[in-house]
Amino acid sequence: MKVTALIMAGGRGERFWPRSRKSLPKQFLSLTDDGKTMIQLTIERILPLVQLEDIYIATNRDYKKLALEQLPGIPEENILCEPIGRNTAPCIGLGAVHMAKKYEDAVMLVLPSDHQIKFTKMFLTTLRDACSLAEKNKNLVTVGITPDYPETGYGYIKFDSHEVEGRAFRVDRFVEKPTLEVAKEYLATEEYLWNSGMFAWKISSILKNIQQFMPDTYNRLQRIRDVIGTPEQEVVLDREFHAMESQSIDYGIMEKAEDIYILPGTFGWDDVGSWLAVERIKKTNEFGNVVNGNIITVNTRDCIIQGGKKLIATVGLEDLIVVDTEDATLICAKDSAGDIKKVLENLKICNRDEYI
Repeated sequence: MKVTALIMAGGRGERFWPRSRKSLPKQFLSLTDDGKTMIQLTIERILPLVQLEDIYIATNRDYKKLALEQLPGIPEENILCEPIGRNTAPCIGLGAVHMAKKYEDAVMLVLPSDHQIKFTKMFLTTLRDACSLAEKNKNLVTVGITPDYPETGYGYIKFDSHEVEGRAFRVDRFVEKPTLEVAKEYLATEEYLWNSGMFAWKISSILKNIQQFMPDTYNRLQRIRDVIGTPEQEVVLDREFHAMESQSIDYGIMEKAEDIYILPGTFGWDDVGSWLAVERIKKTNEFGNVVNGNIITVNTRDCIIQGGKKLIATVGLEDLIVVDTEDATLICAKDSAGDIKKVLENLKICNRDEYI
């Protein structure tokens, strides 16, 4: 069966401010030494499995031009522009009806656009296993990441270690981001995986589940499907998408559906959620610093310092994030990296949109 892919690329990457902006969000930035952007790397790593013309990009209308510039081989009609953010369930549904219009049926991979994968061959093996399982019956398959520390910033998925299908396990339940103590308990049981937000299913399977568990969304998606490729497409998309309930695929479908399986992933995954990810992606120097740009450090340890042509000199710093751009500079304690979004909240309150 043909394999297709939907790449979700509509996020704003607010925790990567000030480099990630409304006009150029994280997925369209390069955070690695090869100069390739995150969305380019996402497409590149799945090409052995999915043909370029079978890859769809779900993004914000503001980013269509960026997507076309950075992904020249993707057909323009495969850039699906959401008129408004409605979370992952409507986003995935929109991709599914576009694919259903083109293919009789196919396996549909759903992948975020801003993850880092270290071991591509192992990643592809996991995706192939997920596709094979998804092709059987009406299975919905997710990929979980084997945790190596008690992370409180991820959701977790509990699996049933007694119900096995090949390398996959039947999902017991999805759980929200835990406290540190609860996360430690999850690791001790060896029955929880990090929720990666990666999925595989047949187009027909996910649409049947949306019809069952989110009937209003399904009906609106069908109205969109009916006018794909016609002059009415944009008008109907605007009307129906605005009216959809904002809902995650986890809450809307995965927590309610049957035949949910999870494949453990051990391929060097990182969700690149904040500036802290940079020191996991790039090598640190002998002082534990990750530096990029015109940088001089004196008695500076365990810092992330990102700049450009302007000289940045640091003296006596430790455990800080320093990011300098043309019009804004961020100085942040590492343990406060999760609060960078509050800067944007304040900028919005002060109507300083030019910095968002």
